[in-house]
Amino acid sequence: QVPVVESGGGLVQAGGSLRLSCAASGRTFNRMGWFRQAPGKEREFVAGISWSSSTGYADSVKGRFTITRDNAKSTVYLQMNSLKPEDTAVYYCTASARRGSFVSGYEYWGQGTQVTVSS
Repeated sequence: QVPVVESGGGLVQAGGSLRLSCAASGRTFNRMGWFRQAPGKEREFVAGISWSSSTGYADSVKGRFTITRDNAKSTVYLQMNSLKPEDTAVYYCTASARRGSFVSGYEYWGQGTQVTVSS
């Protein structure tokens, strides 16, 4: 069983919004986050959230993306507003049972969901 499963990707015009969801398989993780990988580029950190809902964001998405979590539902969300073509990528949910940095050290990764922003 895959520990984390993403949903909510799709095609949207520039300036539009999407919300991604990530369901953890019936358990609660200490840290959860989102990374993305565009074609020909390395995977990069987007946003992270702790058990207590402290958050961290990449500079490129600050003020546009918001990460939240519902511990009762073992789910984390990424609300993406004011989307730009450069946000086009496969978005991956990630989770860790351990404390640590938002930008690395996760044990579990989802399969990814495609987000495409047209100009």
